[in-house]
Amino acid sequence: MNYKESLSYLESLNVFGSKLGLSRIERLVELLGHPETRYGTVHVTGTNGKGSVSAMTAAILSRSGLRTGLYTSPHLTSYTERFVIDGEQASEEDFAAAVSAARRAADTMLAEGEEQPTEFEVLTAAAFWHFAEKQVNYAVIEVGLGGLLDSTNVITPEVAVITNVALEHADRCGGTLEGVASHKAGIIKKDMPVVTAAEGMALDILRRKAEEEGADLFVLGEDFTVRAAEREAGLSAMDFCSELLGIRAVRCALSLDGAYQRQNAALAFMAAKLLVKANPSITEETITAALRSVTWPGRFERFALEGTAVIVDGAHNPAGAAALRESLDAAFPDEARVLLLGILADKDYTAMLDTLVRPGDRVVVTAPESSRAGDPEDLARVAREITAEVETVRGVQEALSRALVWADEGRILCAAGSLYLIGGLRRLLLERGASHDA
Repeated sequence: MNYKESLSYLESLNVFGSKLGLSRIERLVELLGHPETRYGTVHVTGTNGKGSVSAMTAAILSRSGLRTGLYTSPHLTSYTERFVIDGEQASEEDFAAAVSAARRAADTMLAEGEEQPTEFEVLTAAAFWHFAEKQVNYAVIEVGLGGLLDSTNVITPEVAVITNVALEHADRCGGTLEGVASHKAGIIKKDMPVVTAAEGMALDILRRKAEEEGADLFVLGEDFTVRAAEREAGLSAMDFCSELLGIRAVRCALSLDGAYQRQNAALAFMAAKLLVKANPSITEETITAALRSVTWPGRFERFALEGTAVIVDGAHNPAGAAALRESLDAAFPDEARVLLLGILADKDYTAMLDTLVRPGDRVVVTAPESSRAGDPEDLARVAREITAEVETVRGVQEALSRALVWADEGRILCAAGSLYLIGGLRRLLLERGASHDA
């Protein structure tokens, strides 16, 4: 298959939906010769921040001279974003080759009378195969949903990271916060170190699982801490501290903005330190250099367009909305705001709007480019209980134009709600001549 044909094949698999369970992916990787065993792995899950932590961890390993793959989802504009090696997306040819290999294995399964793998299972197997073909030393693997029954959970990583645990995808993970935490704890393997920022009852569940597996658990706020520091050369900064590791304070400037990125960076820092014994090329110098230069689009990403400050953030659930609000209040405490929002129907959009929208804000609501998009009129009704100036605009391009008109009156513009919205908006902003603003 060529690239276009590979995309058509993946699209054809959408009819099978999303199915939790490992039997299909286990057979896929078996037929592919278990490519996931040919390199070291880092496994990352959590409700928020797992993409940023994955990107930071991969950047640290690459900066330390280790050829490193990065598998994430969803993509913003192109499927090739999901397969990255040392910061470079897979070529369309390499992506197609990987999907072709996974398809051959899937076709064999069908011939054997087994169930058709889902799109995500085929993509995950293709990513494992691609990284093996390209002879990476490590691959950082982001969980798609939950952890326990996620397709990525066929790997045996050298370290796992569980960012935080909040009530999301509860319908697929037991219906309660306890169920969600149990699913995320499912990536904990025997004798494997785990790094987490989880708190409360969720942390208790992770502790129990780690004890059952004989896995060392390293907790943010207990075994390592992070302190905000003054900005350096336009970048936010933090001090990483760990009495356990004998580190009083390591100053890190962060290329990824937003207050929540300090916690994400601390998790990546700790995960990297746990790999130092096996990989002495990982040093505090390579860690800080990577954190200063890593890129991860759509996470408190700042643009300037014709004098308007634009923030693009993939906050897609209440916890993400709270983190975005904290960052907006810290970076723009006095500025009036325009919010451009598009949220999926299965999210708690009432809680998200209650967090993000202030009285006096102007709000433009549109639908993300997804079959799961929420009705803009439903969101608008909730927003109007908080602020008077709310409009619904059906098309994303038209919504951006309207938001920019409102922001032209000296307001900042913040676009958020779903990564399915953010990808198209970033493309439109760049096409209009927006530049990154430090």
